[in-house]
Amino acid sequence: MGGGGGSAGRAAMAAARSGPAEPEAGGDGGGGGDGSEEPAAGAPGRAQVFNTVVDTFLEKLVAVGSYQRFASCYRCFYKLQPEMTRSIYDQFVSQLQASVKEEIREVKEEGNLDVLFNSLDKIVEGAKNQEKPAWRPSGIPEDDIRSAMVPYLLKHRSYLRRVLKEKEELNRKVAQSVLTGRSRIAELQQLTQARKHTWQAFGKEQRELLLTFKEPQ
Repeated sequence: MGGGGGSAGRAAMAAARSGPAEPEAGGDGGGGGDGSEEPAAGAPGRAQVFNTVVDTFLEKLVAVGSYQRFASCYRCFYKLQPEMTRSIYDQFVSQLQASVKEEIREVKEEGNLDVLFNSLDKIVEGAKNQEKPAWRPSGIPEDDIRSAMVPYLLKHRSYLRRVLKEKEELNRKVAQSVLTGRSRIAELQQLTQARKHTWQAFGKEQRELLLTFKEPQ
């Protein structure tokens, strides 16, 4: 009796832990369609995933900057004021987390990320039961992206070629002006040297002429 009662008790406890039995298909407890929609409804949205990523990042950030590392950086102060060191660390971590969350909140508001995440969730959810392509004209991704991108790329190539031609023409003019300036500088140098030699010769002739007018001592 004792062994049978114990086995029955253990079976009852196992049944209680496993939860209530699911209703059979077609029963009064609900149809099969409700059961298939529960996982999708319970899946986290992209906004929730984003918030989870931010929280995980903050947790890892605090873990990297642990109190032990903080105290080791200020070892002398920690030995004198351990309680004050702990208080400063707690305030620093709290302000750091608040600052990061505030920055991310501002980014989310400026980019309207919550609305975009919800819209993307609705688009993905609505496309689950869609068998035909909605935005592809031909249904072939390669052909569609080629027909959409090739005209734009050709137009952009024409624009780049025109800009390149203009830059090359500008560089050619600048190079020509530089060569002209160098030639002018060379001519001025030659003219300066010629005038210098002329003045030197003229000065020499004047000195010789003065010497001829001087009376012998």
